Amino acid sequence: MRLLIVEDEKRLALSLAKGLTAEGFAVDAVHDGLEGLHRAREGSYDLLILDIMLPGLNGYRICAALRAEGSEVPILMLTAKDGEYDEAEGLDTGADDYLTKPFSYVVLVARVRALLRRRGTGAAPVLTLGALSVDRAARKVWRDGVEAALTAKEFAVLEHLAVRAGEVVSKAEILEHVWDFAYDGDPNIVEVYISALRRKLGSESITTVRGAGYRLVARA
Repeated sequence: MRLLIVEDEKRLALSLAKGLTAEGFAVDAVHDGLEGLHRAREGSYDLLILDIMLPGLNGYRICAALRAEGSEVPILMLTAKDGEYDEAEGLDTGADDYLTKPFSYVVLVARVRALLRRRGTGAAPVLTLGALSVDRAARKVWRDGVEAALTAKEFAVLEHLAVRAGEVVSKAEILEHVWDFAYDGDPNIVEVYISALRRKLGSESITTVRGAGYRLVARA
């Protein structure tokens, strides 16, 4: 899943991005309100973490603009302010949740996961694909009832394939949804993770469609 952080405190943004990346999310971070709105409009994000006090355009206006355009992406707003008025204004503009600084990182992750669970994506929290069961909320996977130990990034790759089970997913799509927009390394990194998943889940679980991408196959 892809997250966008719009936060002008660069140290905080970097810390959040590193932590959420370690949780298996693909995370982009920008530090200006106008850039944040542009990125939110152009990117395919599953959730926004949006500061209120931003240069260029504040979080209230970004949120209101996205909602006015019909965007339903979950938005978690952050602010250094504290008070019912600020929270009410944030929620009135269409935010889904609200967190006041300073906050616990553990609480932020819990809020992020709760919003993603509630999001109306049409995908069940637990995906059952033949012998595989993928729990998107707990970020765990079982094969034939036995839990498979996956790294955060391995799970992220599997999750993206599982949501689109039976479809061919290109290497470029996997890179876009599992790595951040600034990734400029070897795109063959995807093959490394596909190979790891095959070792752990069975070589027959993911097929290669030559020249097109990969398909997760539900097998008994």
